[in-house]
Amino acid sequence: MRGDASDPHHWLDGDAGPVVRPYTVTAGRARPAAGGFDVVAFVVAGPPDQAASDPRLQPEHHAILGNSQQPISVAELAAQVDLALGVVRVLLGDLLAEGLIAMYEPPAAANFPDEKILKAVVNGLRAL
Repeated sequence: MRGDASDPHHWLDGDAGPVVRPYTVTAGRARPAAGGFDVVAFVVAGPPDQAASDPRLQPEHHAILGNSQQPISVAELAAQVDLALGVVRVLLGDLLAEGLIAMYEPPAAANFPDEKILKAVVNGLRAL
């Protein structure tokens, strides 16, 4: 919706999306400073008071910290804060470098059983 001409933000259209572009939020960075942040990795914030006084944190950092007080996957976190996945990864890298979050990566695929074994188990269960 557009406001009237007396409104200083009359040009702002609510349907246009975010005013600040993603590359502005990340200062042009495309990769996180720390961590890889797989989409299924879990992150959890440290104590809330730890980051409250840090002047270097942007509102997006605070939104991420607020939504990750309980363990949450990177993909779910991006949806919660309504930011692009790449932007969230970069911001998570900032927070990880500052020690404000912990990251838990899923086990490597090499540690999972072979596909043939899994198929044999499924077929065995179906035969029951």
